[in-house]
Amino acid sequence: MRLNQNTLLLGKKVVLVPYTSKHVPRYHEWMKSEELQRLTASEPLSLEQEYAMQRSWREDADKCTFIVLDAEKWQAQPGATEESCMVGDVNLFLTNLEDPTLGEIEVMIAGLFHLALPGVTRLDLTKFEAKIGQGNEPSIRMFQKLHFEQVAVSSVFQEVTLRLTMSESEHHWLLEQTSHVEEKPYRDGSAEPC
Repeated sequence: MRLNQNTLLLGKKVVLVPYTSKHVPRYHEWMKSEELQRLTASEPLSLEQEYAMQRSWREDADKCTFIVLDAEKWQAQPGATEESCMVGDVNLFLTNLEDPTLGEIEVMIAGLFHLALPGVTRLDLTKFEAKIGQGNEPSIRMFQKLHFEQVAVSSVFQEVTLRLTMSESEHHWLLEQTSHVEEKPYRDGSAEPC
């Protein structure tokens, strides 16, 4: 998504940077894991397909994708590359044309609050959904602890849909939880640790 192509979100434990072509090789290596494919309901892709996917996600108006970096490692090691500090990714999908205030969140490890912040402050989202494989109990529990409630189950796709509707108190709570997050400019390949 063009909205986040120049955005770096710096938190205490994680840094979110736009998903660029330089991240693809490491991401592709992760996604070769059968366990990770199962937990994320992903199909294996060739490296060329992964590059094409990254390009389309960068251009699509309905997807906001960030790579999650370990902030401590990224800031502590002079010359550390983003690729060496990668710990996951977070995605925000704007797929409900009937409800432009709804964004679907997808998380592979940390970074959920950081991703929700631009969703609330820049996209005016008031609802977030997470679709999780029925067998991925750790992710289901994590989202439930974050006040997401189950709204649907698909036996066809073997996934559970959890939703968080942002009340005014949850909106304030999110802003409080992310008050330490700094939004900084990001230029492809030029992000540097602080």
